[in-house]
Amino acid sequence: MSPRSPLRRLALLTTAGLALGTAAVPAPAGAEPAPQPRQAAYQAAADEFGVPVDILLGVSYLESRWDVHTGEPSTSGGFGPMHLTDADYVAALPVPEEVAVEAPEDARGDDARPRPVGHPAPAPAPSDASLRTLAAAAELTGLDPAVLRTDAQANIRGGAALLSSYQRELQAPGGAGSDPAAWYGAVARYSGADDEAAAAAFADEVYATLAEGAARTTDDGSALSLPARAVTADRGWLSHLRLRRLERPDGIECPIDVSCEWLPAPYEAFGDGDYGNHDLGNRPSSQRIEYIVIHDTEASWATTLRLVDDPTYLAWHYSLRSVDGHIAQHVKAKDVGWHAGNWYVNAKSIGLEHEGFAAQGSWYTEALYRTSAKLVRHLALRLGIPLDRQHIIGHDNVPGTTTSTVAGMHWDPGPYWDWSHYFDLLKAPFRGLPDVLAPHAGLVTLDPDFATNKPAFTGCTGAASNPCPLRPSSAVILRTAPDLGAPLVRDPGRCGTKASTMVVSDHCARASAGQTFAVAERSGDWTAIWYLGQKAWFRNADAGPRWSIGFVVEAKPSVAAVPVYGRAYPEAAAYPAGVPVQAVSPFAQYTFAAGQRYAAGPVLSPEYYRASTFDWSSPGDGTVIRGEDRYVQIQFGQRIAYVRLADVVLRPSVLP
Repeated sequence: MSPRSPLRRLALLTTAGLALGTAAVPAPAGAEPAPQPRQAAYQAAADEFGVPVDILLGVSYLESRWDVHTGEPSTSGGFGPMHLTDADYVAALPVPEEVAVEAPEDARGDDARPRPVGHPAPAPAPSDASLRTLAAAAELTGLDPAVLRTDAQANIRGGAALLSSYQRELQAPGGAGSDPAAWYGAVARYSGADDEAAAAAFADEVYATLAEGAARTTDDGSALSLPARAVTADRGWLSHLRLRRLERPDGIECPIDVSCEWLPAPYEAFGDGDYGNHDLGNRPSSQRIEYIVIHDTEASWATTLRLVDDPTYLAWHYSLRSVDGHIAQHVKAKDVGWHAGNWYVNAKSIGLEHEGFAAQGSWYTEALYRTSAKLVRHLALRLGIPLDRQHIIGHDNVPGTTTSTVAGMHWDPGPYWDWSHYFDLLKAPFRGLPDVLAPHAGLVTLDPDFATNKPAFTGCTGAASNPCPLRPSSAVILRTAPDLGAPLVRDPGRCGTKASTMVVSDHCARASAGQTFAVAERSGDWTAIWYLGQKAWFRNADAGPRWSIGFVVEAKPSVAAVPVYGRAYPEAAAYPAGVPVQAVSPFAQYTFAAGQRYAAGPVLSPEYYRASTFDWSSPGDGTVIRGEDRYVQIQFGQRIAYVRLADVVLRPSVLP
């Protein structure tokens, strides 16, 4: 979805509820403890508030993977390794200017009918304290809220105090106890979920983390570990929370071990031949589903649900809640959502909207990543979608449809989405050949170290020139020469004649983790890739290159410049009588010349799904029109694109 500044101020106030504890734990007497190593800080907080240290570490891991995030809020307004929420503070932060270069995108992306025009108002802010666990932690510990937001050790103490208060309420009298098995209810409550299934899913993931163990170095360089320990949780404590129970109807398309509800998007006609907010279909029987598209909502949970419930607006298949990973399904996989801004991609994809923002408050909870990965893996296995970055794509990887729409395409989920970790959770990690084979590999997959890769973006809050905090990122910055002082490469379709910038929404000179490109040249510790008809250089130390062998496309000897397309539509002769022919027009801004090579994706038959009326009363409605021409998907820049097979040759990527 696109940035909508009127929604941002209310965004974090309308997220799903987080229960607050009412039982107070007295603040410790005396001065605050001196700073100490992070592992010891968890142990000290656990001892101070009577929480098993494994429980404290497990909860923190599922919230933040123990990261600090430079004291910046998450997509649901949580701070620090314990994800203490402070909605009032976040709502008062300066909102970003409209720094994106895009025009408003038509999420349907089809020339066959007018773009949707509806736009519901943001949901009102709740009157309760549902997103104010940081305030509760401040009351329990006596610590200043500003310290809890920015100091990791204090934040851990605040999280321990909350867990202790939840456990005391559940087990009074009798105190907390040291058996991790008895803390299931408190862990479930810490999730902030407002329904029993979501709370249980969060707690189950925490206990699974305890069983598996974990170890990593955090974004601020702290080495932490949680030794594996089998714990049989006492799930009986869940009922003591008295949370609502969701109905899970037959036919809902979610894995069984996640919290998921059916909140259907309306399919309604509303006059003048217009309708919304998606199209009916019969996939995959009628048409193969090729893609799963990852979005962020640029709105809160409540506002997101209002948007998808408006028949005059747009619909996507699933929304995922930031605070606990809860899923709402809106559109069945057989039907076509309006989400990607490209009808060809929409007709062949499933869209997932993740509650959050591409710039402001831009780190996602581990609970959200895990639930999303479970859902994507479930869908991919069921529908035969390969688990790679040619098929699991971001909205920022979807091409424009024609020359006029390129500049308006969106940039979510943005540079702060952790693609490498996401694919680890999908059980499809990025791999490569040994470095000794790099000179001959021909392809390179980007895999920067997320924790240490911190590009100097601007414009996350306030003016476009305001520096963003140095946050972990999946983005790789591309230059015109193998030199850190060289200008950034330029995307003529996205940015026109303007120079590329480091504004967070300007991805004219970026690639992203997991994307595979054809190698163009090497120079010392630098590598050039073919990118939008030019050589684009990255420093190997920044990009974490993984060398590989596969297939590339090159221009046929008879073709001087290969046209590049944003959709793989059939040729005119394929359309039956009465069905308007959809233009097969290449981008005016782009070609690739003889001698260039681009990483090849799937070879695709041209298809156009005709759906232009509510009741399929137009000729050809409800059918898939197929042509004889063939296309090859390529990694062209930050986005995928298509070239005609007749214009190119497919070759092994191996270099001499």
